Amino acid sequence: MMKPQRYGPFAYTPINRRPKVEWPDGNHIALWIVPNIETFPLNEPVPGGTGVTPDVINWAPRDYGARVGIFRMMEVMDRHGIRGTVALNSEVCDDYPAIIEDAMELKWEFMGHNHSNSRYLHTMNDQPGRDVVATTLDRIEAATGARPKGWLSSGLQQNWTTLDALIDGGVQYVADFINDDQPYVMDVDGGKICSIPYSSEINDLPQFMRMGRTAEEFAEMIRRQFDTLYRESVDSKSGRVMAICLHPFIIGVPHRIGALDDALKYIGGHDGVWKATGSEIIEHYLKGETF
Repeated sequence: MMKPQRYGPFAYTPINRRPKVEWPDGNHIALWIVPNIETFPLNEPVPGGTGVTPDVINWAPRDYGARVGIFRMMEVMDRHGIRGTVALNSEVCDDYPAIIEDAMELKWEFMGHNHSNSRYLHTMNDQPGRDVVATTLDRIEAATGARPKGWLSSGLQQNWTTLDALIDGGVQYVADFINDDQPYVMDVDGGKICSIPYSSEINDLPQFMRMGRTAEEFAEMIRRQFDTLYRESVDSKSGRVMAICLHPFIIGVPHRIGALDDALKYIGGHDGVWKATGSEIIEHYLKGETF
């Protein structure tokens, strides 16, 4: 079991002092899009909401994302040839089964994302936290026919045994550690799991809900992020990962969806972009790793 420690269960490796990362076919950027498909029970407080139930003013927009917004996202992403890697609350399988059906039709990938987005792992003791990981993976596997290879904790919050539980559950990669532009391997008391770059910056929830960005500003942020990572990957001859992290109740509303379309059109105008899923990125990365 991982014990409390000063630094993470991985080496500090500056990006200018590590082996080169090579993506398939000479691509520079591995682009993955992460729709966070979540559920918020009406009889539980919505995180960041009023703290009472029913919290209709905060619950209803999130339900809009499941009723309408996700299907706008699917249409835009499919038009640009991008398969999503869904951060999936397992209770979505019961609350919104039509979303699972349509995502499977599009051959999207699913990674675990707790039971719901109303309960976070860092508030749980070790065994209840382990149980959440195990049952989340089991429920998604039962609904989709494939056991998740990836994980994103709700709120990007873990307890000290989350990584152990993920390794025990057969998970290959975790997106909680937003501290790099390339994957890296973690050693959790001899168990291995890979970190994949995720983002709290190119992420619609903090940008729109906390920072008050406009749709045009968010699209410009995506373009600037892409330009920098693309230039650095070419100059260093070492590939980068770019995550675009989205929530159907935010980017999926009518006045924002065009920002996603515009940004993907811009990225698609460049050569050297590998439109990948999380497991495709990690499985290719690990081929070049020695343990």
